[in-house]
Amino acid sequence: MQELKCPNCGKTFQVDESGYAQIMQQVRDKEFEKELERRKQELELQKESDITIVRMEQEKNHNEALSEKNSELAEKDKLIEQLKAQISGNDTEKKLAVNEAVQEKEKENDSAIKEKNEEIAQRDREILSLKARLDNADIEKKLAISEAIQEKEKEISEKRTEIIKLQGDLELQKQEGELRENNLVEKHRGELKLRDDEIERLKDFKSKLSTKMVGESLEQHCQNQFNQIRMTAFPNAYFEKDNDIKTGSKGDFIFRESSDGTEFISIMFEMKNENDTTATKHKNEDFLKELDKDRNEKKCEYAVLVSLLEGDNEYYNNGIVDVSYRYPKMYVVRPQFFIPIISLLRNAALNSLEYQKKLEEVQNQQLDLYNFEMNLERFKKGFATSFKNASDRFGDAIKGIDNVISSLSKIRDNLVKSENHLNTANNKLEDVSIKRLTKNAPSVRAMFEEINQEG
Repeated sequence: MQELKCPNCGKTFQVDESGYAQIMQQVRDKEFEKELERRKQELELQKESDITIVRMEQEKNHNEALSEKNSELAEKDKLIEQLKAQISGNDTEKKLAVNEAVQEKEKENDSAIKEKNEEIAQRDREILSLKARLDNADIEKKLAISEAIQEKEKEISEKRTEIIKLQGDLELQKQEGELRENNLVEKHRGELKLRDDEIERLKDFKSKLSTKMVGESLEQHCQNQFNQIRMTAFPNAYFEKDNDIKTGSKGDFIFRESSDGTEFISIMFEMKNENDTTATKHKNEDFLKELDKDRNEKKCEYAVLVSLLEGDNEYYNNGIVDVSYRYPKMYVVRPQFFIPIISLLRNAALNSLEYQKKLEEVQNQQLDLYNFEMNLERFKKGFATSFKNASDRFGDAIKGIDNVISSLSKIRDNLVKSENHLNTANNKLEDVSIKRLTKNAPSVRAMFEEINQEG
């Protein structure tokens, strides 16, 4: 809020930012109009001053020209008088010469006067031209001022239209805000009435119960609330009393729910209540440690104390109280928030389950990829080993084949050589005859001849 002081009455008042902006706009508009009027008057004065100066200069120049011309004429008249005096005693010829000279001089004077008049006329035309230019400049200034005024009036009109629109929007927002405020007030009134009715009902309910029955009745109340919506809200959930006392202690109820065989939420409940006439008054704080112990022994994720203790303590009367600063994932609620706390924790767990499934899916994909890479690596290693072994044996086989080929080549060469030797021997055998054999043995040849004759 801006604080302003009236210059007339001296009274101080406050305006919001929108009102202050409007006032400043009005001040600026008035200042602009004043400045525009002042500039217009200055231009008018400047124009009149310029015209006056031009006229004064023209009159001064004209007077100076006339004075100069009059002085020249006076000089010429004086000269003429002198000439007349000099030739007054001469004859007619001299008079004629003087008259001719005078006439010539008068012509020159007339020509000079005419030129001077033309010069003065030219200056008058220039003065008229300057006046016309000044008038045109004046018209242009007036048009510029008029256009500026029209532009400013258009801007002011647009701003006024915008201000009216903003005022309408503000009024509409104000009405909507008042409507929302009234709705919230009515809603809170209804909620307060429901809470007061519930408190009154519970007070009446407690006053009718004995101390022994109070806790059991609160348990029965919560169980009935759950069973009423079990099939619609929690059809697959487990919600039963905790009857397992193997560890020496137990809670009141256990809530569990699973999806596709995977448990995603588990809650240990403890219900606490006491009659107003009970001698020993307990606090919610007295049961948190034992509840945390029961939760851990039964392997539950969350722990919730449903309590009517400390009925005048606003800390517990305002809704769901998170006491995780004392024990992890633990809450204290009034009976009217028994079903809401289950819904909140279950929905949060469902969301976490979706993320967990996606994470597991990604992890499984990564595991499959890892297994594939490991299998591929094992295959590559096995293939490399087999390839090396096969390559070594292939090399050995090739060496063996090369050795066999070398051995066979040697055998072939030997066989070829043996064949050559046999051919040679055969040729020699064909050339063998008794005659040749007995060439140098005449006795043996004789024996063969004898044998042939006998035969």
